[in-house]
Amino acid sequence: MGTLFFFHSPIPRHTLPFFPKTIVLPPLSCFRNNGDVNDSHEQTLEGNKNVDMSQSISEDDQKVKDDNIWQLFKEAQQNILYLNKQRLVAVEELNKTNREKQSLLNKIKKLEAEKHAGGGKGNLSTCSELLLRIDSMVLSSMISPGEASELRSLVINHKLGVADFFNVISHKRDPELLDQLRHFSDGSKKSGFHIVHICTEMTPLVRQGSVASYVTGISRALQRKGHLVEVILPKYASLNLDEVQGLREINAETYSYFNGQLHANRIWTGVVYGIGITLIEPLYYSSFFSREMLYGYPDDFERFSYFCRASLDYIVKCGKLPDVLHLHNWETAIVGPLFWDMFVKQGLGGTRILLTCHGFNSQGIEKPDKLALCGLDPLRLHRPDRLQNNTNTQLVNILKAGIVYSNRVVIMSSIYPKHIIVQNLSHELEPTLNVHRDKLVIAPYGLEKSIWDPSTDYFLPESFNAEKINGKSVCKLALLRQLGLSEDSSIILVGCIFSEDGLDEKRVKDVMLNAKQRGVQFIFMGTSEGSFLNQALESLQKELKDDNFKFVPEYDEALLHLVFAGSDIILCQSFLDPTDEIPLIALRYGAAPIAISPDTSATRVIPFDRNFINHDHEATNYSRLINTTFGNMSLSLAIDEIRTNPIMWKRRILQAMAHDLSWDGECYDVHVAAYSAIKNL
Repeated sequence: MGTLFFFHSPIPRHTLPFFPKTIVLPPLSCFRNNGDVNDSHEQTLEGNKNVDMSQSISEDDQKVKDDNIWQLFKEAQQNILYLNKQRLVAVEELNKTNREKQSLLNKIKKLEAEKHAGGGKGNLSTCSELLLRIDSMVLSSMISPGEASELRSLVINHKLGVADFFNVISHKRDPELLDQLRHFSDGSKKSGFHIVHICTEMTPLVRQGSVASYVTGISRALQRKGHLVEVILPKYASLNLDEVQGLREINAETYSYFNGQLHANRIWTGVVYGIGITLIEPLYYSSFFSREMLYGYPDDFERFSYFCRASLDYIVKCGKLPDVLHLHNWETAIVGPLFWDMFVKQGLGGTRILLTCHGFNSQGIEKPDKLALCGLDPLRLHRPDRLQNNTNTQLVNILKAGIVYSNRVVIMSSIYPKHIIVQNLSHELEPTLNVHRDKLVIAPYGLEKSIWDPSTDYFLPESFNAEKINGKSVCKLALLRQLGLSEDSSIILVGCIFSEDGLDEKRVKDVMLNAKQRGVQFIFMGTSEGSFLNQALESLQKELKDDNFKFVPEYDEALLHLVFAGSDIILCQSFLDPTDEIPLIALRYGAAPIAISPDTSATRVIPFDRNFINHDHEATNYSRLINTTFGNMSLSLAIDEIRTNPIMWKRRILQAMAHDLSWDGECYDVHVAAYSAIKNL
């Protein structure tokens, strides 16, 4: 029997809604392979019967069929809607994946840039890890303090050869590592200072204020120039330990004298940014550093004096011989009297003390008898020339102790010169600062050059610097195109970059409205992923609907770098906040930093001081730069100067870019000079 083929006339899907009430389908035809029609008489009779049957279908049956068709149509429509929703979800997931991929690529580029700018960070990490392992060996009595000192000097003096010789040291046991250390020799000796910070903060582990970024910034700068830096911190419960490389607990018997007894501590070591980190964890007083906040408790002196005494005990037990113990604010200032009264004779005769003050608002005012908790003699120290508070003589001042017992005092102040700080901002410590005035030096805050440098910034389409500035116009064009703004190069571009708590909405809106008719484009974005800032920007966007105002509600690190590079002006909150890097980055990237409210800026104090010129040598380069150029300039004045005198404006920008405002610049120079001076005492 031949093959049968069936044909019918299909109904197009798009005609479904317009079906008539009665639908008659064409009859099916049956053919054999030879194309002949068989049994034609029977087919005709059967066809007549089918016609009769179709005519006899009741209206109810037809209605059921129609309803079924409509039901199928509705289900098809629902399926289509569902598939569209799924497609949108898939597209969003794809976009999210692409964004995450780009973010990962940006992070890789950032790490590559940091590695490139680090100048041998791998060598420094190996060196730091070796020194921490030596600490572990001497604390576990594997070697004597004397041999530990010799091995430590060997590592410090041969930094360049250490990384090549001691590869993968974390997988070696102490005896094997000790054998290699004893037989290690290398001719590539390199001198430098050995600095140990005793502090309460350090990024990225724990951050409360300006101390954290400063400790990390100056430490990385020192290590890049060949010095060796270590940091000792309390082991807070809130520490970000994911940032610590090679974290390990070492078998150590270290103690802190507190309230008449010796109390044991647990010691942890690791490496951050190539810097050796030691974390001290009290065993008995475990609650000291397991709290919600870092500071602000009634027993803060007890907490931090315990930590200071424990840090000194750890240094002595390890046989460390640092050139400088670097202290920070009142929280670790008590190390000064502890060192000179108790520890200097325990093998630390060559060590000197440097204190950094980040401000004088908090000074650690306590009752004299509390000094006995950490083993100090209240009667001997409660004197006007030592720890006695200058205003309430019944109390002692712990920050004053640091000033009196340090060999040098670095005051961190990017804006104010020394005489303004001593006379107006020292909060009753002026007599003490005047007595010890020769110790005082001023240093500016800096920025991390491995992250913020337009000549090596991987996020930029083209690099540039003060000598080769053409790349900045390329960055500006790329920024305008990315954000869909007008690409007219004559339009002034203002980047408005704010931190989470640094947005004065009313003031910003007033500034924007004043500049609205002047052909200026604005880009608004934040420096973090803070939800509050995003809400504030979205609120501004609704009020300032304008094609020249572009709001970026979501944090984008790559775009943030491009905004700095492409903007002519960076609008910032003020020049007061020492943790605010925005003005520094703006100058580095060839954009003028303009404060929203220049009248509230610290720079208003200085130019009207008649003695400013005479004391100019006591100010930082950054302070002089801000005061002579951008410090008191409004946004309107800056726009006028760009348009009326572009040649002079460009000269100002290039001069500002030539200054090294990173931690490796003036800040580094001030610190090395201070270290050198006290080492030679």
